[in-house]
Amino acid sequence: MDDKVVHQKGNPISESISLSKEGLYPIPISKKSSISKKLITSISKKIRDFKKNSALFFMALPAIILVFIFSYIPMFGIIVAFKDFRYDKGFWGSAWIGFENFKFFFTSLYAWRITRNTVCLNALFFSLGLVASVAVALMLHEITKRWFVKFCQTAYFFPYFLSWVVVGFTLFAFLNMRLGILNDFLKIIGLGPVQWYLKPEYWPAILALIYLWKTVGYFSVIYYAGLMGIDPAYYEAAAIDGATRWQMITKISIPLITPLMVIIMLLQIGRIFYADFGMFYQLPRNIGMLYPTTDVIDTYVYRSLRVVGDIGMSAAAGLYQAVVGLILIGTANYLVRRINPENALF
Repeated sequence: MDDKVVHQKGNPISESISLSKEGLYPIPISKKSSISKKLITSISKKIRDFKKNSALFFMALPAIILVFIFSYIPMFGIIVAFKDFRYDKGFWGSAWIGFENFKFFFTSLYAWRITRNTVCLNALFFSLGLVASVAVALMLHEITKRWFVKFCQTAYFFPYFLSWVVVGFTLFAFLNMRLGILNDFLKIIGLGPVQWYLKPEYWPAILALIYLWKTVGYFSVIYYAGLMGIDPAYYEAAAIDGATRWQMITKISIPLITPLMVIIMLLQIGRIFYADFGMFYQLPRNIGMLYPTTDVIDTYVYRSLRVVGDIGMSAAAGLYQAVVGLILIGTANYLVRRINPENALF
């Protein structure tokens, strides 16, 4: 018998079965129509959702374009990390050397030092910043005078807008050996001046203090907004039960903003291998004596480009940052999801 079904008008088989192009796999018309209906329904739903949220989409569109241009398109340049890049031969003409750039970077004397400084200093900044920002937000939340809250928010937030160049010169005015304000104060109390820019052991504490001064206001506003979103009924019920203000903070405020704290920390963990270049370059003023505690991956890459001009090794260090950062944020998010899935970032 012929494999093909002969379609005739009025034939119930021809009315209920539609052959594929090869005529080998009959598909019921009812099934085809149901698939088409589901597809049309899905498309219609997406169109309705887009129209409903079109304002939000267009608000986010500039940020999406910015991320696409500056974060996704440059990913094509990862290939430079595997090449001995030469300007005269160009991007494609440079010789392919595999993992030689990574081998040179990891066997150098500076790989362990800059990795240690980057991770340890960022971990110190994030942990201290979390505690300080939440503490400031809780104190603002306890203030009843709205005008005073606004004044404090403005005062705390102002340093965040200052350039690291300005902050660096301000810090230099404090720590200068001969004319620094801090050394003048030490002389007044009977202590000798300190050569701050020749003492690397002091700089982790100095950098941490400056980081807190500059960023606590920014993150405290985020946590304060989270506290403002808590239903006042919780506090009213706790007050009726006789709870103290400290108990309200520990039993209501902190637990309810914990998901926000976790999300921010996850985002920061993803950037723990990325140091703020402006901070680590402008504050220590690129003084070689301070490299043991202030030299990080970003400043090392900058010097490699400026002094050595080795683009391949710099790209390898940048790729190393990106891969490890991705692994860290994925691992941290996995652990958070295992403990409490609602607090996970994805």
